[in-house]
Order: sequence, then C-alpha cells, then structure tokens
Amino acid sequence: MKAKAHNTVFCLALGVACLTAPATAATGSAIKLAGAIAGVVSDPSGIPQMGATVVLFNKQDRPVQRLQTDDHGQFHFSGLFPDLYSVRVSLATFFPAFKRGILVQPGMRSLLNVNLSGLFSTIQLTYPEAIENGGVMSEDWKWVLRSAASTRPVLRLLDKKPAPARTADTSQTSHFSDTRGVLKVSGGALADAVSNQADLGTAFALASTYGNTLLQVSGDLGYGSQTGAPATAFRTSFSRNFAGGNPEVSLTMRQLYMPMRIGPALAGNDSAMPMLRSMTAGLEDKKQIADNVTLQYGFRLDSVTFLDHLNYFSPYSRLTWSTPDGGELMMAYTSGDARPDLGGNPLEDSDLQRDLSTLGQFPRVSLYNSRPQIQRGNEYEIAYSRKAGSRTYRVSAYYEQIDNATLSAVAPGGAFLSGDLLPDLFTGNSIFNIGEYHNSGANASVTQDFGEHVSATLILGSEGALGVQGHELVSNSPDEVRAMFRAGRRDAATLRVTATVPRLGTRVIASYQWAPSNAPWLMAGDLYSTQEYRPLPGLNLHFRQPLPHGGLPWRMEATADIRNMLAQGYYSMGMTGGQSMLLVDAPRCFRGGLSFIF
Repeated sequence: MKAKAHNTVFCLALGVACLTAPATAATGSAIKLAGAIAGVVSDPSGIPQMGATVVLFNKQDRPVQRLQTDDHGQFHFSGLFPDLYSVRVSLATFFPAFKRGILVQPGMRSLLNVNLSGLFSTIQLTYPEAIENGGVMSEDWKWVLRSAASTRPVLRLLDKKPAPARTADTSQTSHFSDTRGVLKVSGGALADAVSNQADLGTAFALASTYGNTLLQVSGDLGYGSQTGAPATAFRTSFSRNFAGGNPEVSLTMRQLYMPMRIGPALAGNDSAMPMLRSMTAGLEDKKQIADNVTLQYGFRLDSVTFLDHLNYFSPYSRLTWSTPDGGELMMAYTSGDARPDLGGNPLEDSDLQRDLSTLGQFPRVSLYNSRPQIQRGNEYEIAYSRKAGSRTYRVSAYYEQIDNATLSAVAPGGAFLSGDLLPDLFTGNSIFNIGEYHNSGANASVTQDFGEHVSATLILGSEGALGVQGHELVSNSPDEVRAMFRAGRRDAATLRVTATVPRLGTRVIASYQWAPSNAPWLMAGDLYSTQEYRPLPGLNLHFRQPLPHGGLPWRMEATADIRNMLAQGYYSMGMTGGQSMLLVDAPRCFRGGLSFIF
C-alpha cells in the first residue's frame, strides 16, 4: 500500500510539473516574441522636441498606448505583439504627423524619425534593429554548426552558392509605403519672365517609397479664363539612393491649346487650332565629393512643337564648398532653361511643392520674323555666405546672356498680325521678342533674425537691366523697337521681411524693391538666378494660412500671392497713328489657392 501511495504522489507531482512547464515556456516565448517601436521627434532644424504627445494605435485604429517624449525627444513602446500599428505625433505650434502600417516583428525594434514642422510634418521608418536578448534564438547555433564535422561540407556548398538574403523590413520591400500627396486648386493671373501658368488650375502631386527608391507623379489641369485656352501638364520622376548619390530621372509633358482668337490666324486657315506641345526628359544627381564639397549637376532635353519643331539641350552644375571659417562658397553654371529650384525656394517646403512649381514652367515662346523662338539663357554666378550669431551675410555676382528675350506687352488691337507680336498664351496681353542681350551684376545682403518667427533681409546691389532710348517710333517696325533697348546696370535696394504667427501658423513674406526712376528701365535683376531668393521689382506679398481640418486625415492650407502690387516698371512706348504700346517685365498679378495635404 505504501509503495502504491508513493507512486500515486509521484505521478501527481509529475503531472503538475508537466502542466506548469509549458505555461512557463509560453510566457518566456511571449516575451521573446514581442517587438517594439521607438523614435526621435525633432523640428525642421534637427532640434529634439520634448513633451510631444505620441499615441500608438492598433490595426483597428484604436489607441493602445500614449506617452510623451523625453528631454532628448525620444519615445519607446515595448512589449508589442507582432502586428501592424499606427503612430500619431502632435505638439503645439506644429502640424501633427501620422503614419500607418508600421510593422512590428518578433525580437525587432522599428525606428521612426519624426520631423515636425508648421506645414509638412513627416514620419520616416528608418530601419528595424534587433532587441538585445530579445531574439527567439541565440547566435550559439551558428558556432555549433561551424564546429560540427558533419555539417562542414554543407556549409562549404552554401558558401559557394548562398541563398538570397532576406530584408528584415518587409514592409519597405513588399509594397509601396510612406505615400504622401498634395491636391491644390488655384486661380488668378500669374506670369513672369521665366514661367507661365494658366489662370485656373487643379494640380496634384503624389510620392511613394519602394525600399530605397522614390516615385513621384504630378499633374496640372489648367484653363485660361481670359484666353479660353486649356493647358495640361504631367510629370513623373524616379529617384534612388545609389553609390553615395541620389540620381533622379524625370519626364514632363505639357500641352496647351491656342486662344480662339489667334489659332486660325497663325495656322493660315479658318479651322486649324495649333497647339503648344513640349516633352522634357531630365537627369539630375547630387554627389558628395568630399566632406565639405558637394556637386549638383544634371541636364534636360526639351522638344517643343509650336508651328515648328524645336529641340534644345539644357545642362547645369552647382558646386558648394563649406569653408573652414564656417562660411559657404557656391559656384553655378546654367544653360538653356532657368533653374530657380536649385537654391531651394523659401516659399516651398517639400519636393511635392517643387513638382507643382515645375509643372507651371511652360516654355517662353515668342515670334521673331514670324518664326517661333524659345527664350534661353547662359549664366555664371558665384556667391559666398556666412552666419554670425543671429545675422547672415551674403555677397554674390553673376554674368548672364539671354537669347530671344521676351517682354509682356499691351498692344493695340490687330498689332499681332505684324508677325512679331504673339498673344500671350496665358493672359490677355501679348509677348514681344526683343532679341538677345547680356548683362552682369553684384549685390550684398544681410539677414537679421528677430527671435524664431521674424527675420528681415536688406539687399543692396547693382543689377543688370535694359534701358530704353527714345520715346516715339517712326514706324511700327519690330526691328526699330528692338533697337531702342540697351543693356546696362542700375542700383537697387530691396527689403524683405518674413514673419510667422506662432499659434495660428500664418506665414507672411513681404518685399519691396526701390530703384531710381530718373530713366526707364526694364527687366531688372538676375532672371536665371539659382539663389534662394531673387529680388522682384515693386511690392510683393505672399500669405500662407493653415486651416482647421477637424481631425480629417489631411491638412488644408490657403495661399495668396500678389506681385508688383504698385505696378512699377511699366513703360509706355508711342506708336504711329497716335497709339501706344505698354511694355512691362513683371506684370501686376494676383493668384490664390487652396491645398489639401495628406
């Protein structure tokens, strides 16, 4: 009996041990199988942001955890079950950032880089890393296999023909991710010396990441309310991080119908409607030659069809050297098309906005002896800048040569029938080809920051310009009009103020350029500048106002752009018969829009 009782007790103890062992192993496995999400929150300047609220959502968009960043701007969610999660980061004076589809893998930590700004807040998934002591298996099995004699032939075979490696971040390689977009509805009349846009338009831009590649698609559907001419443009670009560079290949196609009043006249019959068509293929790249030297270069191949077929090549290069004294020396060469996007437009905050601006840059077409011509330029420029405390000093000089330069003209009715005056394809004015000229200029500027939200820039310089000799025309010959222009230089002073309202997020940029008015000057300034800011004549205002979006997955923003508000730089030229023609480089114009950013 005693032996039987002892056997019974032993069986019960063994059963309890068997029942408890799987539970302990399961608990240990659950801990090892858990993943984590961590990240750093910073502003556009790279300064870590403390006290930002980070909310973690599960796959059903239900909040799981909530925490705030520490004094280093860091946050960490641990013990997460492998699944897809979403993260929302918010902080006062910044737009919140939201990212879906963050994959948490067993024993891995997904790292996030959160960039909060007043307009385009983003969350980038950098790379997953292994959690220390968090893997399901240790690395000891590798050494066991290597030391075992029975497995050495197999390992040698695998070394000769290894299996393809698998990327740990399957969310980045299996499908497109980190999709961003902008939808913009705008209206108004906007035309300057180097770009054109339709009066009314609906533009969109979409970017998506596939591993280490970036695909962007943008388009613009516009309509000229004054000319009755629809305009369409589409652009696709593909870039990839490769061999220390970031080459980008792009293809842009544009099409514009002629205004109803001028199409039959140019085509020579009553039914033809000639169109302006262009196709641009571009290649751009940026190389880090040394630790303090960067080279940006590329080219564009343009094919334009307008009463004729025109092809031209537009290369460019820009070399930047960070000097030992903390300054920056820049040298640039531009040929063919203008490249205002090289220096980074301060009015834009992302590559998507850059694509929208590029779509509006239709070729500047004019007529010379009744034949179509395209405005082109060659420019050499050099600039040096240095920041000292709250002030930034800058000096620059340039030399440029413009071929088939154009001016906006308000001419008497029927004047375009002369063959050298083309109605503007975007406004109710006309375009006159003044031939070629070359000029040079230099300027110096100082920028003073008043806190974090206000800055002022004063620019003094001697700018290249076109002067006008004579006031009355003996005949209406276009060659006589061209002979009245002469290249020269004029002194000018420009004051530019940038301010941002902290809580409302309103951003205002105002500039005014003053120049002596003792002689008529046209086309002042550097048309093909690659600087961050090109002084514009007259009074110019730009407004950007974020709008409340009520928790919707997109943000809204209203913009308004007013150029040459005081209509400065207009020149009236008398013609035979008592009529006059008004020539102007920067027409007074207004443009506004509403953007949806997601």
